[in-house]
Formats: sequence, C-alpha cells, structure tokens
Amino acid sequence: MQVPAILTSLALALGLACCGNALAQSTQIRPDPLAGQNPQADGTILEMAQAYKRTDRKRLAALLPLVRGHVLEPWAAYWEARARLEELGSADLQAFSARFPGSYQEDRLRNDWLLLLGQRRDWATFADEHARYRMNDDKEVRCYALLIDEVKNGANAAAGLADEVRRNWYAQRETDDGCALAAAQLLADRKLQPIDIWRKARLAIESNRPRMAGKAIEIVSPESLPLLNELNDSPTKFLTSKVIAISRTRKEMIMLGLIKMATGDADNAAAMLDAKWSTQLTAEERNWTWGVIGKQAAQKLSPSAGDYFARVTKDEDLTDDMLGWKVRTALRNGQWKQVASAVGAMSEEAQQDPTWVYWKARALQALAKSDLDRVEPNRLYQSIAGVRGFYEQLALEEIGQKVSVPPRPAALTPEEKAIASVNPGLVRALYAIQLGLRSEGNREWNYTTNLHDRGGMTDRELLAAADLACQREVWDRCINTSERTRSVIDFEQRFPMPHQQAVVQRSRSIDLDPSYVYGLIRQESRFITDARSGVGASGLMQVMPATARWTARKIGLTGFTPDQINDRDTNIAIGTGYLKLVLDDFAGSMPLAAAAYNAGPGRPRAWRNGPLLEAAIWAENVPFAETRDYVKKVLSNTTNYAAILSGQPQSLKARLGTIGPRDASVPDPSKDLP
Repeated sequence: MQVPAILTSLALALGLACCGNALAQSTQIRPDPLAGQNPQADGTILEMAQAYKRTDRKRLAALLPLVRGHVLEPWAAYWEARARLEELGSADLQAFSARFPGSYQEDRLRNDWLLLLGQRRDWATFADEHARYRMNDDKEVRCYALLIDEVKNGANAAAGLADEVRRNWYAQRETDDGCALAAAQLLADRKLQPIDIWRKARLAIESNRPRMAGKAIEIVSPESLPLLNELNDSPTKFLTSKVIAISRTRKEMIMLGLIKMATGDADNAAAMLDAKWSTQLTAEERNWTWGVIGKQAAQKLSPSAGDYFARVTKDEDLTDDMLGWKVRTALRNGQWKQVASAVGAMSEEAQQDPTWVYWKARALQALAKSDLDRVEPNRLYQSIAGVRGFYEQLALEEIGQKVSVPPRPAALTPEEKAIASVNPGLVRALYAIQLGLRSEGNREWNYTTNLHDRGGMTDRELLAAADLACQREVWDRCINTSERTRSVIDFEQRFPMPHQQAVVQRSRSIDLDPSYVYGLIRQESRFITDARSGVGASGLMQVMPATARWTARKIGLTGFTPDQINDRDTNIAIGTGYLKLVLDDFAGSMPLAAAAYNAGPGRPRAWRNGPLLEAAIWAENVPFAETRDYVKKVLSNTTNYAAILSGQPQSLKARLGTIGPRDASVPDPSKDLP
C-alpha cells in the first residue's frame, strides 16, 4: 500500500510516538521519525478494520502483533479485544488499561464491558469498574449505576435518582436493558409511579417502536401484552370492535390505540376520541392524546392542528415535543397568546433553548401594551443575541444590531500550539482520519476535546486543537471544535473558506451569492471533498448521482461521468449549477431553495401552500426535523460568511423575507427539477 504523503508529514510534524507510556496523556512525547511511516503497517491497520467489521477474530489476533508500536495500535488492540468481549475478564481489561492508559480506546472498551456486566447482573465487578469510567455518555451504563445506588442505599440513594432514570429512559430511542431494569426497581420502590411507565409506552408507540412499548408494559401490566399486539396490528379494529371494561390499565391501552391511529390518520383518531372515548379518559389522558393528535396534524401542516391543540385543557400535561408543535401551529395562525403560554409550559431546560426564548420574546412583544410590558421581551432578546446561530442572529436584529465579524481572540502562542500538536488523542485522531478511518478518528477527537482531564478543554485549548485540525485541512474537526468555545469566537476557524477561488469565481459567474454557497457547503459536508451520505450524495456539495447527471446536461457540462462527482471543480460546478436552478425556481427565496436542496423541490412546493408567513415562521414549521435544522443553519452560515466576505454588517432578516403560495401568474421555470 502506498502511504499518503500527508501521513508521513503528519507523523514527522506531530512527533508520533511509539508505544507503552508514550501513549499516556502527556505532552512530553519523544518524537519518533519511524512511527507511522511503515506503509505495510498502515495497510495492516486497514485490514484489521475490515476484519473487525466481519468479526473475524482469528485474523485480528494474527495481525495484532504486526502493528506493535504503530500510532494506531490502540485501535487495533481495541478491535481485537472487542471481538472477543464476552470472553474477557477483569484482568484482561486491566492489562489493556495498563498498556493504553487514558486513551479513548481504553474507556471505549470499558464502556462495552460495563454494558456486558450489567446484562450479566455482575454488580460487584460493575461497581468496581464503573469508578474508572470516564466517558459517562452512555445512558444505559448510567442507568445500571443508578440502579446499584438504589438497591444499595434505598431511601438514602442520591437525590434526583428517579428523575434521572426517567429522563434517560425516555430519551432512549431503542430497547435497552439498563434503564428499563432501573425503572422497574424504582416502580417497586414506589419512587416511580405507574403513569411514568405508561408514558414511556406512549412515547414508544408514537415513534413506532412496539418492542420498546412492550418492554414498558411488561413492567407495569404484563397481562396487557396481547392487547398491545392487537392494537399495533390494527388500531381501528382494536378501538371499534373490542368491548373493553374500563380500568386504569385498559384506559392506557385505549390511549395507545388512539396514539397509534393518530400517527397514520390524526383526523380519524380525533373523531374516534370524540365519539367514543373522551368521557372515559382522565383529563391528563385526554390532554396527552389531543397533544399527540395535534402534533401529528401540525407535522402535516393541517389547518385542523390548531383546533386539536385547543382541546388541551392543561399544557403542562404535554411533552416538550408536543408543546413545540403547539407553538409552531400558533405561529402559523398568528396566535401570540398561545405561543407565550405553550413556551411557558415547557420544561426549564427547553425554555432555555434559543428557539423558544426568541419566540416567547416575540409573543410578549406582540402582546405588550405599555413600555413596562416590553422590558421582559427585551431582556429575553438580550439573553441570546449574538452571531452563534439562527435565533441568536434574529434576536440581535431585534435589539437594533446586525451580524458583524467579532474581534479575533488573542493569537495562539507557540506553546499552546505545541501542546495540542503532541496530544496523543488528537494525533491518533488525525492519523486515523487521514488514513481513511474517519469514524474512528472523529470519535477519538471528540472524546479528547470533550473529556480532556475530565473537565473538558478550556477555550484556549479548544482553539489550539481547532487550529491543529485547520492546519491539517480536517475542516469538520476544525469547525466543530471551534464552535464549542464559550467566551470567545474565532470566525476564521468557525467559518473557513477552503477552495475560495474556485467557489467564489464559479458562484459569481452564474450570479449566485458565494456566501450562500459557502453556507450550504459548510452544512452539507463541512468541506470534506470525499464526503458521502447514507443515501449516496457525494462530495463538497453532496450531490446525488441522478441529480448530477440531470444538472450536467442542464448546464452544458459535456462528457460527465458519475466517477467525476468527487472531483472538486466538477462537484462545485454541478452543485452551484443545481442550486442556481433551484433558487430561480423559487424566485430567489434562499430558505425555500435550501429546503429544496436538502429534501427535494417537491416538498417545499407543498410546504409553502398556506398563509403568507415570515420565512422564520415558515422554516420553524418545516415538518422534517433534519430539513428544518438545515434551512436555519444554512441561512445563519450565509449571513456570517457574507459578513466575512463583505467586511460589512449583515442582516439575516433581509435574506429570509416572506413565504407563501407561488404566484400563478409567474411561469414555473424548472418543473422537472429532480
């Protein structure tokens, strides 16, 4: 295998270490010019990565001795150990920890081992090993630890233990053992109530996870599991044909049937609730069910959503997710009082989100009748105003300012850069990324910057780490790391402009704002030229193959073949060409064009039908969470890039405008847009 030249330079420049204690978290690493320069060893690492994916234990064991001393040996050793996890003992883990102390791989293996110990109910070994666990980001591991605390200490267990288990359990997107086991114990100890378990089942049914719902029902009412299967197969048949004696358990099953029905047909579920079940449910059960029905209708932009949410008599009975959709519906309908009350009913954590801070401020501002009434909205705007994101920028404009490039922080010292350049986790991460092991490299980089000495990196350390990634042109790590600084902002790091000549020249040649192109690329690929999405989009501008072929014909790019899509200039030509066609199709609306670029043009054409809205309200009501987030980030990025490129203060609001149905008198230039 031919080792990339950048790896050789990386090894030499960063002083890659050999083995043993040199892999410890220390800045005193002796440079070894031979480390990482063996093409055969690099090839062996890549072969081991493939063997790990195949769970080929024999091949992993055979290859491991060949990478002794390689900078990525900790990864090779992790793959080999992880493949035989069920055979490991405490001595094996201790030996691994002694060889790779403080490394991501050591703690990753410990995380895997803790999950296995929890499944085995080996609580003594779990408690001993958990004391050395640094990652602390696995909710299931945390639930096991809380369970041990509960069983051991009972009434003297940590304060807030039940609340933490409930939060972790509700947040789990897949069936798990640890949080369900802890919830069952807390129910037995009467620290959780049956309704807490049923709410987990409700959330699971709404998200179409029947196995997860079954796990919850097994805890609180195992005899109801056959009914779960029936209602999941056909909620309409379950709700119409069954004569069900009303009890607390049976009412919950009726609720699950209504929730299941609402996910497919909100209007039918509303009619069923009104006609048959409303009077037999408690107020909390009715409110939750109307909240689900309202949310499902809102996600389809149905005019009925507001009527359904109006049936809720107590907003506090709804989840933050339901309340978010109640706010969005009220925004579409211009109901500022409902916006303010729904945000006020959210959890304290949700109310701190800049999204809801901004809209609460807007609502209070709209409802204000005196100067005194305007004090609180101004305070809310001030609390989030800045350049960091979409709503922060909108709040900045509400207090009479525009987006400008903030002053750069003091330059990094040679010492600060040197410390970052010899950090073993950062070094390994960069090497793995350059070798093609991007997932592994990203995880190690994030671990190192998040959990450095357990307290996280300081802002100066984060800037130095980001600078190291920038210098190596690993732009996604550069941006993501710089974004995490708290007291300072380095725009040059956060909003880099690789390939500037190619992007700016191409954009301007087709009358496209280069700031918009940069804002989109930053969100699409983080400037990774060989990026490839799960659905097959490729390159800097993440173009789908079929779209690339169509666009190549439209812009007159002759001789195009699919293998050219990752070529930088070709990708920029096709991506900007398609973006321009989409922008023209939507009469220059940047929010609509961004939505079309992400979700295809057909969806925003449908989403724009309805009342004439501020584009910020329209964007907040985009039904797809990914596209909603995408539109806001692209427009926020665009505004910041415009400030950099122009050197002048910029307005996000000016780029948003309003959105409503297409003017029928205006010709549709590109009905065949893919």
